[in-house]
Amino acid sequence: MAKTYPLRILTHEELVFEGKVESLMVPGALGYLGVLSHHAPLITTLNSGQLSFKDADEKTHRYSIKGGVLEVSNNQAVLLTESIQPLQP
Repeated sequence: MAKTYPLRILTHEELVFEGKVESLMVPGALGYLGVLSHHAPLITTLNSGQLSFKDADEKTHRYSIKGGVLEVSNNQAVLLTESIQPLQP
């Protein structure tokens, strides 16, 4: 099993996801960015686009987001976005 880390995804209205993930892919300001366990500290703005992550059970989740900010530090990630909608598998 791959190493995991805590991820929280929030909007100004709700907590969308909180749990352990193996990987995260986000639409960063300079292109798509992948985050694995023990990623270097990072704060970046996000563009609108597709966000995806694989949870600890190896299930892939896909969402459409409208901009935001991602912070990665101390082997955890927090993503704040203006809006988020699940995508069909």
